[in-house]
Amino acid sequence: MNIARVFPRKTKATPTDPLAFIGEPPLFLPDVNEVHISVTFSWDLARAQRLAKAWGHYFPTKLGGPATGMRGEEFTPGIYLKPGYVITSRGCPNRCWFCEVWRRDGDIRELPITDGWNVLDDNLLACSETHIRAVFEMLKRQPHRAQFTGGLEAAQLQDWHVDLLEELNPQSIFFAYDTEDDYEPLVDAGWRLQRAGFFIYSRKLYCYVLVGYPRDTFEAAESRCWQTVDAGFIPFAMLYRDHQGKFDRTWRRFQRSWCRPAAIMSQIQDRG
Repeated sequence: MNIARVFPRKTKATPTDPLAFIGEPPLFLPDVNEVHISVTFSWDLARAQRLAKAWGHYFPTKLGGPATGMRGEEFTPGIYLKPGYVITSRGCPNRCWFCEVWRRDGDIRELPITDGWNVLDDNLLACSETHIRAVFEMLKRQPHRAQFTGGLEAAQLQDWHVDLLEELNPQSIFFAYDTEDDYEPLVDAGWRLQRAGFFIYSRKLYCYVLVGYPRDTFEAAESRCWQTVDAGFIPFAMLYRDHQGKFDRTWRRFQRSWCRPAAIMSQIQDRG
């Protein structure tokens, strides 16, 4: 069966094959049996619903994806994400107030491991040792250096994880600093990774820093970003949005100033 996948917006992870489309139906319709509208972000839901109606005039159409609250099942490479991206587990054992992952996918679930080099798991380090070691073995045979852009949880990091990362030598590793409780584990993770030869100036260690949430301040957010630097990571500010995708626009400039690695590295060097 030929299936067209339709996306409300294009991102770095959006597939580019001939049956992947952005937005409205084209002038010349594809030869497909069914259309899947895939929506990742909640703020794209209204547009995705309009696209479902537009494509539904011509083909049987289904609306799905993380933003709909749909539980994720096994991962098939290259269908809803560009080849190279891979998900080997879903869910998370934590219950963070701002996160939809545990509400949608529940506790950690290990999936069959498929090939890819950019790991997008919600919380890979919460998986079993057997699964994690199998993921690293898969990454070793890929044609590109590994990236962990899904974000690793510092509180889960153990010495044997660091040994695996040292052996793999990935292109980039992302952690997360979302709440105050994340900071001490982040400092510990930075110390372990620096001891293994990972340093901020090598531009391998990054950390998502949540900013702009209710009662957050610019001073507090900037302090968290510099704390992240002191822990050994390049901060990457993530702007908080509510369930409707709304955010405080006064935070946009701040967020942009802390999400460009070259500019951040310049600030770090100026700081001394």
